[in-house]
Amino acid sequence: MPTIPAAGESPREDVVEDVFGLLRVLSDGTILRSPDPPAFCPKTFPTEHPSVQWKEAVYDKPNDLRVRIYKPAADMAMAEEKKQKLPVLVYFHGGGFCIGSCTWANTHSFCLRLAADAGAVVLSAGYRLAPEHRLPAALHDAAGVLAWLSAQQQQQSAGDEDGDTWCLAEVADFRRVFVTGDSAGGTLAHHLAVSFGSGEKEKAALVSNDVTVKGYVLLMPFFGGEKRTASEEAESPTTFPPPLMSLDTLDRYWRLALPAGATRDHPLANPFGANSPGLEAVELPPVLAVAAGQDMLRDRVVDYVERLKAMGKPVELVEFAAEPHGFFTLDPWNHATGELIRLLRRFVHGDAACGVDGPKTAA
Repeated sequence: MPTIPAAGESPREDVVEDVFGLLRVLSDGTILRSPDPPAFCPKTFPTEHPSVQWKEAVYDKPNDLRVRIYKPAADMAMAEEKKQKLPVLVYFHGGGFCIGSCTWANTHSFCLRLAADAGAVVLSAGYRLAPEHRLPAALHDAAGVLAWLSAQQQQQSAGDEDGDTWCLAEVADFRRVFVTGDSAGGTLAHHLAVSFGSGEKEKAALVSNDVTVKGYVLLMPFFGGEKRTASEEAESPTTFPPPLMSLDTLDRYWRLALPAGATRDHPLANPFGANSPGLEAVELPPVLAVAAGQDMLRDRVVDYVERLKAMGKPVELVEFAAEPHGFFTLDPWNHATGELIRLLRRFVHGDAACGVDGPKTAA
């Protein structure tokens, strides 16, 4: 389907799906995407940080998919004194699989603070969006980021620099890789955890033995289901700056992102749907799930953690009771975001095998 800019166009009657004017689908299948950043992504967020260096690389040339690499200079110096390398945080942005970008100002600014305050090398990756590329395309791309990271480790450890990126092998500890993401990005993190924890040879082969994923952090993951939860039924415009979060918006994302004709109980949306594979046999490293108390998706996150804990999986839940969905991308520099990043720092710098070192409820 063709994709053309939508900026400056007047309302039209043939629009059948509209996502905040950023994405519109016409009755003939044409897809319009606005080249302008969204209104909820102000340009006033900091784009540089005094103790963080960053640059962009291409991890998938055929699809022109990019990853932004953030290195914290202060922590790097401290790590060098201790002859230690930094953990790696692979981060996937949210947006219902339909919108969002690692280049948006809010995502970029959050990753600057994340790298600086968490003391980690942050890789913020883009992926193909729906409906041009319906799921599981984004999941394939997410696995591709880990494959690219593995290739970087192999090439750079062998002294084979490709000139595209910094030499990550000099600063990054490839045996301490953590995968995280918010909303749809958190869903991608879940599916990666299941894929690699299932021991599937074709997926395990993507990552060399020198790259070890030590844990996953699911930030308000975007799960769905045909049966509404209590937090969804209690839909309120006060839970998120309206109209960014509503049942209508959630349903629209799934209609556009899932394989054509699929329901919200599809395994890519509902980890516990009737046709979803059982997770009992999946070997998971420690998983930290973060919920927001003022989020319509809150109950799905809590249910996810309770089910996995009942299976004996190493999963913990931290809830920010007073915050809405995606609060840390709405304002990457507020107090709650700082608390979240401190939690992530403890997770990636501590012994993840001993569980989450932090409160179960955050302010």
